[in-house]
Amino acid sequence: MSHSENAAPSNKLVRALIYTVLIFFVIYYLLPLYVMLVNSVKTLEDIRTGNLMALPKLLTFQPWRDAWSNAQIGVEATGLKPYFANSLMIVVPAVALSTITGALNGYVLTKYRFPGADIVFGMLLLSCFIPFQIVLIPAARILGLIGWSGTIQGLILIHFVYGIGFSTLFFRNYYAAFPTELIRAAQIDGASFFQIFRRILLPSSGPIIVVTVIWQFTNQWNDFLFGASFSGYTSTPITVALNNLVNSSTGVKEYNVHFAGAVLAALPTLIVYIVSGRYFVRGLMAGAVKG
Repeated sequence: MSHSENAAPSNKLVRALIYTVLIFFVIYYLLPLYVMLVNSVKTLEDIRTGNLMALPKLLTFQPWRDAWSNAQIGVEATGLKPYFANSLMIVVPAVALSTITGALNGYVLTKYRFPGADIVFGMLLLSCFIPFQIVLIPAARILGLIGWSGTIQGLILIHFVYGIGFSTLFFRNYYAAFPTELIRAAQIDGASFFQIFRRILLPSSGPIIVVTVIWQFTNQWNDFLFGASFSGYTSTPITVALNNLVNSSTGVKEYNVHFAGAVLAALPTLIVYIVSGRYFVRGLMAGAVKG
């Protein structure tokens, strides 16, 4: 028997072992989601008397309706619906602004070199590692001075500013390997700064735009600290509202409603990753190669 024939069963065994381990970790990481989904369609009595891992005896979607529009959060029974809308109004503009600004920064730092460009990039890179807690008091002071404390606009500004460092890092690394000769040729032909950006760089920036949008959207949607620190009564994001939903329950804890609320709060990021997760990986790989 040849060496290759002896190696074939061994390779199959190794592959089977690898897949077994991977399946185990997939189940392990999906288990919390399974528990939330299963218990969000159970009656409260079923949760109390049964097993959290067991399937529901009586399927009901009332906890979802309650979490969305009838659950008491604070002093009113508004559900998560208005706070979901608040998060959308905060995150969508903040992601768009930080992505556009990061793309312009990456363009300038790679194709329009100027004295001190490396220092500017280093300072922007440093902002990625500054803990949230350090900026709370200065940010609160600035929002108070401009009259945006406790408003949607204030939270958009906070997320926009904090996201510039990451978006600049992504686009700067991506644009670093973009042919500078194309930029010079366009300048010779009389193209302006924004014409070059719009017609040459942006059309080739799809992968890194996807990476930046997913990264920013996930971080800003899941943010709790900034929301708890800078939001007001009418600008509370869904993460803070979910916390208030769990803590405002008096007497009987409606665990099925809490589970449904947690799934609702996580749904946008889940959808984003399911729809564009493969493009996220491709964009990361493209940025790694170009950087």
